Amino acid sequence: MNDPVIAVTPGDCTGIGPEILAKVLMNPREAGDPRLVVVGDRRVMDRACEQTGASLRFHSVSSPSEAAWDDPDVVPIVDLGNTDPALFPQGVASAESGRLTGDTLARAVAFSQRGEVDAVSFAPLNKRAMFDGGWRFPDEHKMFAHLLRHTTYFSEMNVLEGWWMSRVTSHVSLREALDGVTGPAIRDAIRLCDRIMRQAGYERPRIAVAALNPHGGENGLFGMEEIDVIRPAVEAAAREDGIDCEGPFPADTVYVKAFGGSYDGVVAMYHDQGQIATKLKGFNRGVTVTAGLDTVFTTPAHGTAFDIAGQGLADPGALQAAIRLAQRLASSNRRI
Repeated sequence: MNDPVIAVTPGDCTGIGPEILAKVLMNPREAGDPRLVVVGDRRVMDRACEQTGASLRFHSVSSPSEAAWDDPDVVPIVDLGNTDPALFPQGVASAESGRLTGDTLARAVAFSQRGEVDAVSFAPLNKRAMFDGGWRFPDEHKMFAHLLRHTTYFSEMNVLEGWWMSRVTSHVSLREALDGVTGPAIRDAIRLCDRIMRQAGYERPRIAVAALNPHGGENGLFGMEEIDVIRPAVEAAAREDGIDCEGPFPADTVYVKAFGGSYDGVVAMYHDQGQIATKLKGFNRGVTVTAGLDTVFTTPAHGTAFDIAGQGLADPGALQAAIRLAQRLASSNRRI
């Protein structure tokens, strides 16, 4: 009973989230597995079971602290009763569904603040639907930071098996991202990448830093950012912070180096610079981590897959990986 308690939420009911969660929960809990408690609407999960053929035995609890895991075939659920799936056609974005998705996540965050869960793993959501539904944040990561009253640096990271991908800027326009590539921001990103990877068990992570411009700027021919901004930040992180980091490397080759075994992680300058490489390498296995917050948050790196929602076809691999990573990080937090 010392295994971490992880709140799992079904994500937006218009997408594949409930289906992949049902598939994950089909596997009975074994020794060493985390203790999972569903936070969401029982009706959403019942529909997902019908669509996937999953036969699950749910037991309603008012909060995770009331859950018991003595029967591995029983899944505790905090039934919020807030989302009637019959009102929301699958495969179609809905602002109201987005609002309820945010409400459900907020309840899971509240449980983490009360110490009832050690981490939160959530199935895919739709950022636009949540925004239109009243959660006025560009992404869920900033929503989490707001709910936790977090004011210092944090960032989204992507994890694919043994490789960790971070970034200096994330969910902003590319034009805004260019303005966000500053020396202090790069150094913050390197520091956070090193800290979270150590938390995940790396004794001394090897981190590569991507360039911004084509061919790494070609010694100033295509831009001076590598010379004036990125390299000084990398060198300062190595010299003053003691981090094993190198770069900048051209973005079209740095992931070849990492996936070839030369580095454990890569810090990109902007969102797609890292996401494209990661998703090509393993679309159904990638995990997104909200790094730097007091609560551990993980989710599949893929989205709601509206094109196949409701058909029972979705692969649960990334959600399984997200839960395993949440367990790993939460277990590390317990030892600190």
